[in-house]
Amino acid sequence: MDNSQSAEKTAGIILIGNEILSGKVRDYNSSYLASELWSLGVSLMRISVIPDDPGIIGKEAVFFSKTYDYVFTSGGVGPTHDDVTMEGIAEGFGVKLMRHPELAERFCRRFGDSANDAVMKMAFIPEGAEIMDVGDKVFPLVIFKNIFIFPGIPEYLKNKFTAVKERFRSASFSLKKLFLTVDEPEIALALNKVVAGNPDVAIGSYPVLGNQEYKVMVTVESKLENAMNKAVEELINRMPAGKLLRIE
Repeated sequence: MDNSQSAEKTAGIILIGNEILSGKVRDYNSSYLASELWSLGVSLMRISVIPDDPGIIGKEAVFFSKTYDYVFTSGGVGPTHDDVTMEGIAEGFGVKLMRHPELAERFCRRFGDSANDAVMKMAFIPEGAEIMDVGDKVFPLVIFKNIFIFPGIPEYLKNKFTAVKERFRSASFSLKKLFLTVDEPEIALALNKVVAGNPDVAIGSYPVLGNQEYKVMVTVESKLENAMNKAVEELINRMPAGKLLRIE
């Protein structure tokens, strides 16, 4: 179980690629971004995995852009036929896909006589987008409105996100973990009562199988440290005697 809380900033992640949906490629980017955003105090609200379809990409990008403060896309920015993220975003927002002169010059300089149509495809971005040279210099970070368009290769994404992540920092979350030697059904009612009385706190309960030390980990988090401490104290008082192993 998990209850949510309002936060200063929210985010959504859109993973783009048939290879992820078919299981050919394992997704690492959403896990990385989720962890990083939490540490920055940003509430990740949704992760969407969609195919290499410009129409679907456009609709999802528009919805996410209107719904969340920050949107992070991953994948579909290369030279091949299935790299259609830029096209999809442009289509969704009703803007032109324009050839960025600086990108075109860069690719001509980098690839020389090999700068064919496939290579130069990467110089086209949605009209109104900006580029930032961060991290590796193979391809810049493209930003359109509140959408940050990252490559799908995990090393490239991590490299670029690390370079810009401080711009997203918000008030940090405080977190406590309670480890219990009891099955989840035995504490469910107590958890529900604490959840109901603490709207500014997010409480999660996670059963653990095959662990000889504890059976359930309960997490308590909030941007308000006093609210978190109050909820933790209430949980401690409601837990079965002798079943709370430790608090971290």
